[in-house]
Amino acid sequence: MAITLSERAAHELKTLLEESGIQNAGLRVWVAGGGCSGLQYQMAIDDAEPEETDLVFDSHGVKIYVDSLSIRYMDGSHIDYVEDMFGGGFKIDNPNAVNSCGCGSSFQTEDEMGTPGAGCGSCRCCG
Repeated sequence: MAITLSERAAHELKTLLEESGIQNAGLRVWVAGGGCSGLQYQMAIDDAEPEETDLVFDSHGVKIYVDSLSIRYMDGSHIDYVEDMFGGGFKIDNPNAVNSCGCGSSFQTEDEMGTPGAGCGSCRCCG
């Protein structure tokens, strides 16, 4: 089980932490219900001690915290930082996703196929 960062994503996170003056922090990644495909990715800077049930990964010198439920949906995911004409942001490549929203912020796994209310447009993240 693992979640990794690209070198670019790690660099952007380290820069963000340095500019914010936050030390000994990591990236918390989790999955929440909702979004147009059924599940949504969530990320936040976390400077608290990890919970007892958290999994902690280190990728390019950045700690990644994931709760034991979310890893079920995100195991093997890779987080990159990408830039396009709208700016930059983090993008998750999730090998467990069998369906995803056009903007990539929500997804569905094989276990979640057929979830009522899932379908592009219901989260308003794609326009």
